[in-house]
Amino acid sequence: MKTTWPSTLAWLLAVSAALALAVAAPNERSVMGQLPSIMARTLAEQPIAVPGGLPAERTLALIAFRSTQRAHIDGWVRGLNLDADPSIAWVRMPVLNDPGDTAARSAIETKLLRIYPADAERARLVPVFTDRSHFVRSAGLNGTDQVYAVVINREGDVLARAEGAFDADKAHKLRETLLQRDL
Repeated sequence: MKTTWPSTLAWLLAVSAALALAVAAPNERSVMGQLPSIMARTLAEQPIAVPGGLPAERTLALIAFRSTQRAHIDGWVRGLNLDADPSIAWVRMPVLNDPGDTAARSAIETKLLRIYPADAERARLVPVFTDRSHFVRSAGLNGTDQVYAVVINREGDVLARAEGAFDADKAHKLRETLLQRDL
């Protein structure tokens, strides 16, 4: 008499493995990344909850980690004509290691105020004081050596991303994602 236990057990193990893989498989959010929730304020002193308080359902965040990366961010602003195109909601987002005290954060903000004297620039600049490495991991970025142009929604989901200096092809893809409407 042949027993069916081994084949039943094998079938149950296969189903269990398939279910485990389905749950553990990467989804779009884990692959593309998600901005962590942070309370920040613009350089114009306006509080903003990132990502929920972003200016539009889809916002372009120009992310830098070092002052030497400002020229690359400026390249994205010029290349996408952001100062003259009201159809794109965007922010500059320098991500800075949190120094841990208000006086040190204030000193950094004072330096930024000297660099960005215009009210329009200050309204779009959202310095983020946080743990850079945690931010990079959460957002699905490759490190702090490059700048990033990232399309995010108000849930913080990264919908599209470009790394490095401005590139017209990358910019076209970002613009398409920015202007898409969720169905």
